Amino acid sequence: MYGLWKPRVLGAWKVPVTGPVILAVNHSHNIDGPMVMGVAPRPTHFLIKKEVFVGPLDPFLRGIGQLKVDRESTDRTAITRALGVLGNGGVLGIFPEGTRGEGDFASLRAGLAYFAVRSGAPIVPVAVLGSSGRHGRLMKALPPLRSRVDVVFGDPFEAGDGSGRRTRKALDEATVRIQQRLTAHLENARRLTGR
Repeated sequence: MYGLWKPRVLGAWKVPVTGPVILAVNHSHNIDGPMVMGVAPRPTHFLIKKEVFVGPLDPFLRGIGQLKVDRESTDRTAITRALGVLGNGGVLGIFPEGTRGEGDFASLRAGLAYFAVRSGAPIVPVAVLGSSGRHGRLMKALPPLRSRVDVVFGDPFEAGDGSGRRTRKALDEATVRIQQRLTAHLENARRLTGR
């Protein structure tokens, strides 16, 4: 990432040094995941849609510990593997909106709340800013080479309410709390970076 763009990483020290953690990343461009993987202070295992695991990318992504997920159904294998990453004290990366969009955390899917409540792992919000909006001259699908991309890590927080409940209602309430925290982090990151 540092060879192709100019990442400016802010708040990486906020990521817990040990133990399970979930990075909740906004997603507005296809380089957001690789950018976070490249600059995060700990190795990160992202849940990535199965459609990306084709050709030579398949063994490469598996080799660097990325997790294939079928977004059209309840993918029990992906869920088990993601919980295994957290159970082993690793870092799980999630795009809480489930797909690329505006990257504003406007509509979260329940997966993030499920993993956070089930594992008890803290969530670290991550805002990637500057990856979308402008297109490169050589490759229109990528931001201009050597352009600045800001990656802002936020304060870790717990998603659960402390009761240990894992009911549908508890997950819905956790999703609301998570969305508020992620939206506030994104607004703060925009102010901090001037984007």
